Amino acid sequence: MKTDQGGLSVIVRAGDYESVHYALALAAAALAVNKPAVLFFTMAGIRALTGPPPNLENGGLADWDRDALNRERGVGDFETLLQACVELGCRFIVCEMGLRALDIDRTSLRTDVPFTIAGIVTLLEETKPGMHLLTL
Repeated sequence: MKTDQGGLSVIVRAGDYESVHYALALAAAALAVNKPAVLFFTMAGIRALTGPPPNLENGGLADWDRDALNRERGVGDFETLLQACVELGCRFIVCEMGLRALDIDRTSLRTDVPFTIAGIVTLLEETKPGMHLLTL
């Protein structure tokens, strides 16, 4: 059971592998200790939800080759962390403004991630008192 104390909301704005990977790791860790987690994908970060694997063309995730290296070293890889977040009940929000600004078609987004398309107001409403708001 998730507690109402603490938790985090992460704005996933950067389009590089390291930022998206760390956002997933933070959310999975929070959920593992029964804290709520919200991942708000906007701008270049939205491309992490294309695929799998994420779209590497047209400014897709940079440094994607690090995923295989992480896996070889026993570090949670992108898919493992993403699926953990899904299974543990992370709230995924894809920014409507970011979709429009980068001309990303919502039908190109993953169907195995239960996301809502919404905006900053929804992010702020979902970030309850006591939760931390981070940007990566």
